[in-house]
Amino acid sequence: MAEEEKQNKEEKKIIIDEDWKQQAQKEKEVLAAQERAEQKKAQKQRPTRGPMPAGDFAGLVSMLVTQALFSLGLLQVEGQEKREPDLELAKYNIDMLEALQEKTKGNLTEAEEAVLKNMLNEVRMGYVKVAG
Repeated sequence: MAEEEKQNKEEKKIIIDEDWKQQAQKEKEVLAAQERAEQKKAQKQRPTRGPMPAGDFAGLVSMLVTQALFSLGLLQVEGQEKREPDLELAKYNIDMLEALQEKTKGNLTEAEEAVLKNMLNEVRMGYVKVAG
């Protein structure tokens, strides 16, 4: 009986086909090559940008002004459809600029004060133009 069980166990062994292994390996290689190609394509599609500007007061003001102008619909992202102005968001950004002006009063250089004042006036005029 022991011999009979031994034969049954031998019959139940799984035989792995070498062709199957080779086919699976080829599929892995093809998938890896496709992934590398997609990564290269994604890298080529990424827009390249120049070096980031210095983090300074003018940059902070410019960032808030850009957000306000974008909210007003006066700036748009190339390739995107035109969006309706969001006056509430634009007002928020203008309020942020006003708060910045109030909190930095007396602590800015003449050039920084001029930048903030001029930019704030420009964005206010843009708001009046769009809201009016």
